[in-house]
Amino acid sequence: MPWRETADPYHIFVSEVMLQQTQVARVRQKYGGFLQRFPSWHELAVARLADVVQQWQGLGYNRRARFLHQAAGEVVSRFAGGLPADQQLLATLPGIGRNTAGAICAFAFGMPVVFIETNIRRVFIHFFFAGRYKVSDAQLLPLVEQTLDRSDPRQWYFALMDYGATLKARGSNPNRRSAHYSRQPGFEGSRRQLRGAILRLLVSGEPLALADIAAAVGEQHAGSLESVLSDLENEGFLAAEQAHYYLR
Repeated sequence: MPWRETADPYHIFVSEVMLQQTQVARVRQKYGGFLQRFPSWHELAVARLADVVQQWQGLGYNRRARFLHQAAGEVVSRFAGGLPADQQLLATLPGIGRNTAGAICAFAFGMPVVFIETNIRRVFIHFFFAGRYKVSDAQLLPLVEQTLDRSDPRQWYFALMDYGATLKARGSNPNRRSAHYSRQPGFEGSRRQLRGAILRLLVSGEPLALADIAAAVGEQHAGSLESVLSDLENEGFLAAEQAHYYLR
C-alpha cells in the first residue's frame, strides 16, 4: 500500500479520505493517479470541482471528492498550506471526523492519538467482547488507549488494521456485533446509483438538458431524477443555465 510508504501529510490525508468508504484494492488503483493530477494542496485547491470529480470516478461516494476539494482550500487559506498536527483542528475540516483526524495524526505525524476505524473495531470486539452485541465505540476507546504503542503508533495501528482485515477474510466479522453496524443498502436503483450516474454523464464538461439526462439514466430513475438533480445543485456539484446542467 503506497500510502504506508510515506509520511507526507498531503498524501496521507488524500489516502484517508479515499479509504473512508472504499476498499483498499480500489484505492490502490486510484491513489497514484490522483496525486499525479493534483500533486499538492494548492493545486487541488485551485482545481475545478469538475476535474476533481472526474479524477475521483471509480471510488464512489462522490461527496468525499467535494469535501477533499473544500478541505484543500481551507488548508491553503487557514493554515498557509501546511496541515496542522492537531486532531481537534483537523476534525474541523470538511469530511474529516475525529477518527479520520486521529488516523492522519498517527500516520502523518507519528502522534499517539486514539482513534477507531472498521478493522480496529473488529479486533477489539473479537478480543474483548466475545459473544456480546451492541458494543459501542465508547466501550472500545479506553481499550484502544490502554494498548496503544506510544513509541510507534503508526506501525501499531497498521498491524491492528492488517489483523482486522485478516479476521474478516477468514469469514469472521465481529463488527456485526457493533452498536454502529448497519447493512449497506442496496445499490441497484438507489439514489446513490443515480447520483453517480449523473456525475459520470457530466464529467465530460458538456452541459446536458434534463431530457438528455433522463434518457441516459433510464426510466427506473424517473421518479427521483429531478430531486437528485436538485440535491446535487444544492450541494455545489452542479449548476443549471438555460435549462442545461453542468458540473461546477
